[in-house]
Amino acid sequence: MTPRERVVKALSHQETDKLPLDINPILNTGIHVSTLHKLKVALGLISEKEPVKVVDPYQMLGEIDNELRKALGIDTVPLMPYKNFFGFENTDWKPWTFFDGTPLLVPGKFNTTPDANGNIYQYPLGDTRFPPSAKMPKDGFYHDAIIRQKPFRDEDLKVEDQIEEYTLLTDEELSYYEQESKRLYEETDYAVVFGGVPGTNLGDVAYVPGPALPDPKGIRDVEEWYVSLVIRKDFVREVFARMTEIGLENLRLLYQAVGDRIQVIMISGTDFGSQNGLFISREAYRELFKPFHKKINDWVHQNTSWKTFIHTCGGVYELLPDLREAGFDALNPVQISAAGMDPEKLKKDFGAYFTFWGGSIDTQKTLPFGSPEEVKEEVRQLISIFRPGGGFVCAPVHNIQANVPVENVLAFFEAVNQYR
Repeated sequence: MTPRERVVKALSHQETDKLPLDINPILNTGIHVSTLHKLKVALGLISEKEPVKVVDPYQMLGEIDNELRKALGIDTVPLMPYKNFFGFENTDWKPWTFFDGTPLLVPGKFNTTPDANGNIYQYPLGDTRFPPSAKMPKDGFYHDAIIRQKPFRDEDLKVEDQIEEYTLLTDEELSYYEQESKRLYEETDYAVVFGGVPGTNLGDVAYVPGPALPDPKGIRDVEEWYVSLVIRKDFVREVFARMTEIGLENLRLLYQAVGDRIQVIMISGTDFGSQNGLFISREAYRELFKPFHKKINDWVHQNTSWKTFIHTCGGVYELLPDLREAGFDALNPVQISAAGMDPEKLKKDFGAYFTFWGGSIDTQKTLPFGSPEEVKEEVRQLISIFRPGGGFVCAPVHNIQANVPVENVLAFFEAVNQYR
């Protein structure tokens, strides 16, 4: 069975010769560059002085190359976005040494010049003429969005300001996706996964501050946006309606370019849960999100062979009936440590409806703070729960973070390949 066949069967809730494994930087199953470098050194794939590439500058996730993919037994390959989170291309690579000493290659427009205090700033479109949109504190590991909220009056809010960044895919972008998807599909046997098109990621607060916009307008403060879900419902609903129109047209354009060469597409990365339960009421989800999610998922299922993927952290058990009715195929990250997210209950109640894409190891506690033996035992237990009947793709609960002992990372992959 090829990796692609393995993933397709898992998404169809069929058992496979072995469980598919996904590690990549576009579905929130990536690896922080510092940990990735240590992993590749430990596996003998690079020397300590050789760099790894930063392909997601915001989360500082590293490139999973074919050599590592083969070494770990990964079954997926990402169709990388044409531009990154800050709106510039991952090209013209240049060397940079991370705060912790990790040798890296970063895109040419990635700012590596610190301020007087040693902080690093990133700029929209990689253009330092604009105010910065993100900051990595000295000795930090990730970028934090910079809120550039301007004063506004409710009567002056405009939908077009709120959706400025959600534009139709250009001919240049579509040509790239056509050529790259063809290369990945024809030259590899991996399942091709795609991070999504502009317009479908309704209310994703990672994008609310407008990190790729030189001069963001509208509601760009994260707290104010969450408040808006309660006090500005009509405006939010109109924003989502316009985004959905753009998203559907982009899906149509994308399908014309890539056809059925991708197997999975991420539709939403909006977090609806917190550590202790839902972050939004079921009523608010049904009113503001669900009709548009269903419209998007229905289009995909009626016009393509793709499966749709939702990433939502936290304790979302109570929302799963609605996500099912909205038409999502795969659920990630399956945050088993959050309230209500008991693995056995998830599998029993929703295993026939969702492919659980994640949930193979707790990345908050066990992976960073447990022993290698504890890591292996947790992987064994979770696989034994999620595996029966198919509908499971092995992946950690969210990205593997910085400062995770490399021994534990090795133990995770050893256990996955032992029990899968």
